[in-house]
Amino acid sequence: MKSFRIAALAPLALIAACKPVVLAPAGDIAIQQRDVLVISTLLMLLIIVPVIVLICLFAWKYRASNRDAEYDPEFHHSTRLELVIWAAPLLIIIALGALTWVGTHLLDPYRPLDRIAEGKPIEEDYTPLRVEVVAMDWKWMFIYPEYNIATINEFATPVDRPVEFSITATSVMNAFYIPAMAGMIYAMPAMETKLNGVLNHQGSYDGFSSHYSGHGFSHMRFQAHAMQTADFEGWVQKVREEGTDLTRETYAELEQPSENEPVTYFGTVAPGLWHALVNRCVEANRMCVDGMMAVDELGGFGNAGTMNVTELTTKVFTRGKTPFGAAPVVVDAFCTVLDSERVYGEEQLIVTAKDTSPLRSHALDRPGTSLTPAYTLLTAPSRAQAL
Repeated sequence: MKSFRIAALAPLALIAACKPVVLAPAGDIAIQQRDVLVISTLLMLLIIVPVIVLICLFAWKYRASNRDAEYDPEFHHSTRLELVIWAAPLLIIIALGALTWVGTHLLDPYRPLDRIAEGKPIEEDYTPLRVEVVAMDWKWMFIYPEYNIATINEFATPVDRPVEFSITATSVMNAFYIPAMAGMIYAMPAMETKLNGVLNHQGSYDGFSSHYSGHGFSHMRFQAHAMQTADFEGWVQKVREEGTDLTRETYAELEQPSENEPVTYFGTVAPGLWHALVNRCVEANRMCVDGMMAVDELGGFGNAGTMNVTELTTKVFTRGKTPFGAAPVVVDAFCTVLDSERVYGEEQLIVTAKDTSPLRSHALDRPGTSLTPAYTLLTAPSRAQAL
């Protein structure tokens, strides 16, 4: 019998080495999230535990061998019982709803912190530590714009200093998570998400990807170090002295998928790298996403785009009447004369660009060369017909 009891307790050994970091965090935001989790669990247990107890009680009381149990086949309603059955869950749901509403707003990851810890409000002129995080395949990059340094698979922050994370990804969607510091936040390509948090106790804590992202997902981990201010300044100096230059060419090499990457330091960071990362234009020959959006906002290459717009010909729309005027104007595609002949045939009218000046918009750098006359506009009622 004794050996049976020991065998029954054996599965507990599997979780004996687990660190309950979610229930014993080191940061104020994570502590508040822990409190919401614990309170929610206790509120739900107020109804779950009595239900389980009553199930066991009824099963015992009305067992087949208990001939003394009261049996009332005419019972169909009890006002007091109905009040208990409906009022208790309703009150719990109201309490959970209020807790969720308040917690959701106070613990919004985009919301700047208003306190370092309980009883320690943040001063008005306090500046958070800004860290730019890049989820790569399969490693993490941390850029410190305030210090112009960067690291791979290592994050450090002073104790009791709020941290404002800006997070993006290079390929698939990922998730950034330091359980001891704050909640999980997604990282997505061409987007920038935010997370605010703080570490109140000195030490090293685990950080990892909490969203499956491919073959090397299980190795996508890093250490988050909370240090005293003097130690953090020493760490920054160490990164500067031991690190190499993080250029755009270096980043292009780092972006290639790899696993189990060692901690790497970069003493300098190329200007504008974060903007290029978020807008998917690290390569010099690619237009940035914000540039594309600015162009679209201006109507498609802005005023300069009018050089590629022309009225549809008589043959297409006006049926022999006026060649210009009220006829609709449609832009189909940029292509060469040969492309036009292949799609529409030799009879389709080829319209050359009216103007070959460089394209401009408030989000585009001035190009060094203009469009060549070989590029033309095809006009057609629908691009679908061309396809």
